[in-house]
Formats: sequence, C-alpha cells, structure tokens
Amino acid sequence: MKSANLIATAMLIPMATSSLAIDKPAVLQTYADIAAAKYHDSLITAQSLQASVSTLLANPSAEALQGAKEAWLKSRVPYQQTEVYRFGNAIVDDWEGKVNAWPLDEGLIDYVDASYGGPSDENEYAALNVVASPQFTLSGSQIDASLITPKLLAETLHEADGVESNVATGYHAVEFLLWGQDLNGHGAGAGARPWTDFAIGDACTNDNCDRRGEYLKAATDLLVSDLEWMAAQWIEGGAARSELMENEDAGLSAILTGMGSLSYGEQAGERMRLGLMLNDPEEEHDCFSDNTHNSHYFDGLGVQNVYLGAYVRIDGTLVTGPSLADMVAATDAQLDTEMRTKLSATMMALGRIKTAAESGFSYDQMLERGNAAGEALVMGGVNGLIDQTRSIERIVAALGLDEIAFEGSDSLDDPEAVFQ
Repeated sequence: MKSANLIATAMLIPMATSSLAIDKPAVLQTYADIAAAKYHDSLITAQSLQASVSTLLANPSAEALQGAKEAWLKSRVPYQQTEVYRFGNAIVDDWEGKVNAWPLDEGLIDYVDASYGGPSDENEYAALNVVASPQFTLSGSQIDASLITPKLLAETLHEADGVESNVATGYHAVEFLLWGQDLNGHGAGAGARPWTDFAIGDACTNDNCDRRGEYLKAATDLLVSDLEWMAAQWIEGGAARSELMENEDAGLSAILTGMGSLSYGEQAGERMRLGLMLNDPEEEHDCFSDNTHNSHYFDGLGVQNVYLGAYVRIDGTLVTGPSLADMVAATDAQLDTEMRTKLSATMMALGRIKTAAESGFSYDQMLERGNAAGEALVMGGVNGLIDQTRSIERIVAALGLDEIAFEGSDSLDDPEAVFQ
C-alpha cells in the first residue's frame, strides 16, 4: 500500500506564487480534479472487489473469501478520502447514503446471532432477513424477493419504511456479507463468517447460500454502478464540477464546509467521541471488519489533501495544482502555517490509532469503558480534529466568505443529550 508516505509527500507540495494563489477558478479546478481522481480510484477498486466477489461465488473457498475481503479493504482507501466532498456539495450529500450509510441493522439482510434480538419499536424490519425470505410484507405491501437484484435493494429495501438503519446497499452491506457479525464485543477479533456460507450444495452452512451470494453480487454491482455515476459528475462537463464552478465564493465555501463539517461534527463527533462516550463497540464505522482505524485515518487524509491541493492516486501518480493553502498563504501566511501544522498533528494522532490497531489493539478495544490507553488514543484524534476546525473557521473569515455553520454533534455540543 502506498499510503505510508502520503503525509510527507503532501506536506512537501510547494506553495504557488501570490498571483496564482488568488486565482479562485484555478483553486476550484484543482479541487474538482482531485475529486475526479478520487472517485475514479474508488471505482477502480470497487471493480476489483466486484471481480473478487465473482471469483468467490463461482468457486467458493476460504482463499476466495479472503481475496474478496482484501479487495474490500483496498476499496476503502480511496473512497474514505472522498468524504471531504460531502456537506458542501449537494450532489454528493444526496448520493452518499446509498454507498456509505452506517450503522446498519444487519438482521434486515441475513441471519444474526440470537443476542441480536428482533424487531423493535424503532425498526420493525431489523430482523427481516431478506436472504431467507423470498416473499415478505413491507409497509403493507407484499414484496416478491425471489430474485435479489440491485433494483430490489435500491428501490425497495434501502431505508425501508423510512428507517435510516435499514441499510441495504453500499460498502457496509457488502462488509457484513463478507465478514458477518463481530460478536467479540470489546475482545480481539472481527467478524468470522465461514466461506461455506457461500458454498454450493451440501457444503452450505447457515442455509440460503445461493441467495446470500445473490445479495452479495447485487450489492457489489450496485456499488460499482453508483460509483460510476459519481465519477461522471466530476469529469469535465459533469454536473458536480459545473455547479462548483458557477460561483467562485460559493465554491470556496463548499470546500471549507466539507473540511469543517467532516472534521468536527461527523468524524470528531459522531464517529469518534460518541462511541467513546457510549463505550459501544458497534459505534465504529467499519464494525464488521475491524477496519475503523483505517476509515478514520483516510477521512483525515482527505481533509488534508484537499487543503494542500495534492492527492496521490492508487497508481502512485500525484494530482496537484493551485490550492486553498496557496490562497490562504497569500492572504495570511501565518494562518496557512497554522493550518498545515494542525493538519499534520491530526494525521499523527490518527496515525497512532492506526498503528496501534495494526499492532493488535483494535479500535473496538479502545472504546471499552475504563481503557485509559484507548481513550487517550481516540481523544487524541478527536482533539486534533476539533483544533483544526477552529483554524478552518479562521480561514473562512480571512478569505472574506460568509460564515459557515459546520455540522455539529451532541457528543461535542450537548453531551448530556446523548444519554437522554
């Protein structure tokens, strides 16, 4: 993986001259070019995942399942770096729930352990188990699910009955089907779905192996088609790029909205501080695969590379150009230095979480009540993200842009409300 040198590479990107730094259209062009590269990389890695899933379903084996898992993990690296395009770009926000919604009530999709429970007042379909149900009633209508197709997942099941946790599509639906539930609580280990859950004939375990494979294929195919659509929005003439370029100041605000909202409310709050407050191992972004440390790291990296105007593609090439950092440096060099320093500090904190997890101290273990080392690691990331958001607010003011209301989180803004 080429990620090890991404921080160092990005921090060495030279500043442009003042005349170039204040060229707003050029800064927006770089931002759009990086978006196009990230979404294209996300598509390429999703297509590799699709091929691995096809191999698994054609010839199920432990090796084939592991290959599909590894392809899923690789697909998360570029995708998580795109999340900084949320919040400021309506096209991305309206679409994102199809591909990266979480947390999910996995009992909607497939079998779950008895400890999971059943339907609840909040979600009548939390244990529907579509894999085992060729026919079922949903919101008063009889549904024919004898064939599990992308259309069934996208148009009927996803957010069924208006419940957000009925996540039927995207990365996390695929993740659950590959790993199964993580039943280890705060203990070591991720989900341990056996490869025989996809086996043919008498070797099949946990029943409905053919339909489980149908669901996995449909979800993966849908993920690829959704990424194809988004990648097309950022190429020259694409709707997202065109909308960004319509108004220069609005475009700059979109960049900063994405940076600030992802840093503060979404990542520092909903994805990190909240899980630590609840001490809940399910409150981690990639909870079935125990890959949350990487999701957090690459989310943070996405913020940094948008600010610096530099992204290292999966083939090792560098996409770079006039950046927001150049513009800030031309306006207030000290503020640019401050922002770069804080981004670097955040990446170091997220890197410590990543290193610890890769050394055997998994993220769900860090969330355990009373685990001082885990709390220190997670809060290091939270504090870094909050701190860099304060500098992003200062950048908004320094560039003379209208004040931006970044996404918040009760875990940061009203902690008592979390337990009400």
